Amino acid sequence: MRSRRGAAIALVAGVGAVTTMLVGLVTNAVSSQSHWPSWLGWLQAHPWLSFVMLGVVTAGLTAALAALDDHRAPGRSPDPMVRPDDGSGPPGAALVLRSLPRDTTAFTDRSAELELLVCSVRASQENEEALPVHVIDGMPGVGKTTFAVHAGHVLSERFPDGQLFVNLNGHTTGRSPVQATEALASLLTAAGVPTQQIPVGDDVSAITEARAAMWRSRLAGKKALLILDNAASCRQLEPLLPGGSGCLVLVTSRKRLAVHEEVVLPVEALPPDHAVDLFVRLSGRSADTLDRDALEELVRLCGYLPLGVSLLAARLRHHPSWTAEDLRERLSAARDRLGELRAGERGVAATFDLSYRDLAPERQRFFQSLGFYPGTDLDAYVGAALGAVSLAVAHQQLDALYDAHLIDEHPGSRYRLHDLLRDYARGLADEGDSMDHLQAVQRVCAYYLAALAVANEHIVRDGAGGPLPPPDGTSQVETPPMESRTAALGWLENERPNVLACIREANGLALHDFVIRLAAAMAPFLRQAGPWDQAVGLHRTAAQAARHTGDQRALAGALTELGVVRRFMAAYPEATEALNKAVTQYEAVGDRRGKADALNQVGIVWYLTADNDAGARAQTEALALYRELGDRHGQANSLADLGMVRRQTSRFDASIEAQSEALSIYRELGDRYGEANSLRDLGIVHCLMGEYALATQRQREAFDIYKELDDRVHQAYARNELGVVQRLTGDLDGAREAHTQALERYSDLGDRFGRANSIRHLGVLDRLSGDAPTAIRGLEEALEAYRDLGSRGGEAASLSELGVARGLVGEQDDAVEAFQQSLEILRELGDRCGEAEVLNHWGALLRMSGDLTAGRGHFEQALGLARDVRCPLETARALEGIGRCDWMIDGPARAEGPLREAVTVYRQLGVSASVDDIERLLVSQAG
Repeated sequence: MRSRRGAAIALVAGVGAVTTMLVGLVTNAVSSQSHWPSWLGWLQAHPWLSFVMLGVVTAGLTAALAALDDHRAPGRSPDPMVRPDDGSGPPGAALVLRSLPRDTTAFTDRSAELELLVCSVRASQENEEALPVHVIDGMPGVGKTTFAVHAGHVLSERFPDGQLFVNLNGHTTGRSPVQATEALASLLTAAGVPTQQIPVGDDVSAITEARAAMWRSRLAGKKALLILDNAASCRQLEPLLPGGSGCLVLVTSRKRLAVHEEVVLPVEALPPDHAVDLFVRLSGRSADTLDRDALEELVRLCGYLPLGVSLLAARLRHHPSWTAEDLRERLSAARDRLGELRAGERGVAATFDLSYRDLAPERQRFFQSLGFYPGTDLDAYVGAALGAVSLAVAHQQLDALYDAHLIDEHPGSRYRLHDLLRDYARGLADEGDSMDHLQAVQRVCAYYLAALAVANEHIVRDGAGGPLPPPDGTSQVETPPMESRTAALGWLENERPNVLACIREANGLALHDFVIRLAAAMAPFLRQAGPWDQAVGLHRTAAQAARHTGDQRALAGALTELGVVRRFMAAYPEATEALNKAVTQYEAVGDRRGKADALNQVGIVWYLTADNDAGARAQTEALALYRELGDRHGQANSLADLGMVRRQTSRFDASIEAQSEALSIYRELGDRYGEANSLRDLGIVHCLMGEYALATQRQREAFDIYKELDDRVHQAYARNELGVVQRLTGDLDGAREAHTQALERYSDLGDRFGRANSIRHLGVLDRLSGDAPTAIRGLEEALEAYRDLGSRGGEAASLSELGVARGLVGEQDDAVEAFQQSLEILRELGDRCGEAEVLNHWGALLRMSGDLTAGRGHFEQALGLARDVRCPLETARALEGIGRCDWMIDGPARAEGPLREAVTVYRQLGVSASVDDIERLLVSQAG
């Protein structure tokens, strides 16, 4: 598969070069200033011939690429295609098991195939060669998955870094094959990558490649085992393959997917003797009590397929009075009823039919209902909903179906149907009432709504409004116990692919109300857990469902959630568009609370994009609406966000007032998360105002609450802010420890913004420690990250510090350019305290380079700004700069006043190092 892709790339590159030349000839035909040499000049003079050649080249390229496309083989039907993600359909997710499924005791002799696989793996490892991909192919029911799982257990000790099992749904009835990008997200999560670190975006190809690169990096140097079960095509598989040489990949598929780089392990039907031995072992009877001829006929009738043999043996085990001949007669009758099937299918289907007809009527109905399930695996709670029975009955039915080999058991008391049995159950169900399918999906959707309501009690913040309430009747639905946030998150992660599959099925059946409600119920989890591109697809589907029903309020809710997720993705224009539409929709239906929520969210986007006036207007309007409604939690959110806008515009007193009121409300409501956020932001403002002891107190209080909530992201944010205070008060070692710990946490969690903050702060410490080159490297890395994220404030702060560091290594022109760019951004933001800091840095550079007059001018500007916004640290720095310039220009007498004034401010701030520097200077003059 890789060689074909390489050939395609080379072909595209070559034809691209020819195409570029031809387009250039056409373009230059009308130019009198550009002439091509030799025969190209003649072609240039006849541009229409260039068009003809261009068309021929394009057609040739299309044909060649079609020939190289590995998703078709001569004489075969197309592989199931992985559906394109055009944003028009509900998202999906792959089911990933973090350990191998249970090895079956019914595994029969596959010694030749197993020995081939083990020898291949052993030889590669002993020769230190890359392990090839092993493709296990064969017809349905032949035991491919069972063989892969058994081989995985046999080889597991050779792969100590973990085993993962992925169902790719390549041939699962009612399910589209899992997209590579969806499988990669689930694999990365299962491998321990935080969802915030998983790449997201709208370009499916780019995101797939980025996730594949992260997946390869994650497994680099590891010895892990990966089973990719039920694959549809090479195209689906390739991005999932690890890049390291030490990982073993086992692929199962009904298709022949192998190319040159893979080892093919075809699994055929059992040899007759092996099939008979398997039957005897599973029947629970001794071989000498069974008619050998009847046994041979039985295994022949079911095509020597392990799935059929195990079902037949189970029938005999459950009917002690039957003989092998009795079973053969019943099987022959069943085959007659299925005469329209092909011979291979008829054999195994007959075993299904025999097993099914041996069930009690209520168990038959329960089995049929499983065929309607859109998900991949299920537990007794889902079974109860599908079968419209009690939980206790569902447990009994599932256990009985497992004993009858009609369903498989998965870890965690979960079950799934083999694809062939799913087909059979769906076929039985289709023979009944056409409304059965619709009603089964409605019941399972209602169950998930009820269970999600329980989970959201632990996920949604205290005092915050939750998703839409579940519809009437769901209060009687039995749901699994979830007694903690951890338990709720675990249930949500396990059920994510099944809930999304149910939403997809509901959407296809035009059950729009369920689509809307399920999307809203999943929103709190997806906000926190991601991946956010999955959430985008979900909320787009909900919005479309709302348009179908004409439910304007539901449409507004879906647009609000879409805007929030877009903000998390730093897709700010798209976030603003969605949220503004939500505001309009809420206004149209007179929903003031919804409008306030949307205004609050769009205000946050405007704050992040430095449109502070718009941000303040949105938060002020939202606050007024929340006050009219008596919504205390909404008031606290708007006040907190308004406080952040005021801080960003250096209105520190107004910021403290708003944030303190928010803090009081959060405490009143018992919202510990909101309380911690307000404490942290208050700490930042107190730091800017030079109130370092109070800033430290607030950050420590916030950190303690985040620790209590197990919020590791915000623990790192509080630790970073503590590091800033430590640096400003002279504790450089403590600051470095705090920023380093925060950086490690951000790197683990994949928080790019927090990581950039830590790198920038560490760059400042490197500069203060005299290592300007290291500081420059770190600050440039932070600057690039801020620009990628669209963080104008972070960009300005990095540029300011880069200017200082570049000045120290003699790059004065580059330093000045950095200061100019930083000032331009800060003035757009309205951050006058930040502007004063840059002017002080610039003034220091001018003073050190001998331009004392210009330097003094910059310090004067900084002093005016700092005093205006009550920023004492920059006030002291400006006074010190003015004094030092005056010292050099006019002598110590004129300098003493501003220098002593600076000492007074520094002493109030507790910045002893600066006090000592100035006092030494003054003492030297007195001496």
